[in-house]
Amino acid sequence: MTFQPGLLAGKVAVVTGGTAGIGAGIAAALGRLGARVVATGLGADAFRAPEGVDVAAQELDVTDESGVQAFINGLERLDILVNCAGVIRRGEEHRVDVFEKVLAVNLTGTMRMCSAARAKLKESGGCIVNTASMLSFFGGGLVPAYSASKGGVMQLTKSLALAYAPDGIRVNAVAPGWIATPLTTALQDDPARSGPILARTPLGRWGTPEDVAKVVTFLCSPAADFITGVILPVDGGYLIS
Repeated sequence: MTFQPGLLAGKVAVVTGGTAGIGAGIAAALGRLGARVVATGLGADAFRAPEGVDVAAQELDVTDESGVQAFINGLERLDILVNCAGVIRRGEEHRVDVFEKVLAVNLTGTMRMCSAARAKLKESGGCIVNTASMLSFFGGGLVPAYSASKGGVMQLTKSLALAYAPDGIRVNAVAPGWIATPLTTALQDDPARSGPILARTPLGRWGTPEDVAKVVTFLCSPAADFITGVILPVDGGYLIS
């Protein structure tokens, strides 16, 4: 019943970072279940929604306070917020200026969206799903900013779940593992790097954006009505191996 057609009919969903990769997979999944979806991101003009799915793209910079507030104010209602906007700068994040920019998008941008959306989500009894990472649980020597930001997203999710519960808003997060997207193509195509990843992944394959999208859909569905403050790994077992 979780995925029955029309499950999210009448709902309005926003997916930041929804114009590519994991975010685009989530936006499409919510749209296929009947939600009207706004997928935000940079370069939204190039976005093409899957045929027959109600997904509109809109340019939005989650580091722009006034832009975020104006965007949320322009929505007639909001039932679902999925924060998937994120950046990673491998090898550059030991520079403090780069470190700050990564946190500004991944962590502060997530908080900015949640804060701006709170009133509308309270009206609808809506929910939030943030995007953490397997690096929320352990470090990454080349990506200290990304790792710190995703650790922050994990704790932010728990904190907002407590703070927003009296408003009837559930706040959860997914923690993707190794997902096959354009950003990981170089890793997938390099046997010396892909081999160890697959060897450590008990399910023996790369994840897909659809794998993550199905879990997000569950967390947004009535089946998860009594779930809040959870960070749910979607990693094929990588974290436990």
